[in-house]
Amino acid sequence: MQKTAIFPGSFDPFTIGHESIVRRGLSLFDKIIISVGYNSSKKGYFPLEKRLEWIGNVFENEPAVEVTWFSGLTVDFCRKMNAGFILRGLRTAADFEFERAIAQVNKAMDNKIESVFLLTIPEHTPVNSTIVRDIIRHGGDASRFVPRGVNIGDYKL
Repeated sequence: MQKTAIFPGSFDPFTIGHESIVRRGLSLFDKIIISVGYNSSKKGYFPLEKRLEWIGNVFENEPAVEVTWFSGLTVDFCRKMNAGFILRGLRTAADFEFERAIAQVNKAMDNKIESVFLLTIPEHTPVNSTIVRDIIRHGGDASRFVPRGVNIGDYKL
């Protein structure tokens, strides 16, 4: 049976930390589905279509990675995609506490779905989408914090 993981997130934008988690996760899973969560009541900084395009660019030569979007509960999306795992990255102790709570609720909703956590590499610990957006919002160069293929400099807000 194929080991498929969902890597859910807003990815607004997708960072080098996200890329690292996916690339490292490929040694654990046969397939990783990067799924941009869509909430119609929230407005992302970058449009959903742009985020999907950028992530697709990053993994265009990686057949074990699929890029898509979903709305609703992650466990429902896992069932729909026949994924038995949810992949998440941890940067800090605060991340752990937040992710642990979500993982336990997900497990209560579907005990066949396992959450798998990978620690970020030390140099990516301070990188998150909120900080990257703040750099962009104030006219700074955030290119070192996003993977090749995420061309935020070409995007006009």
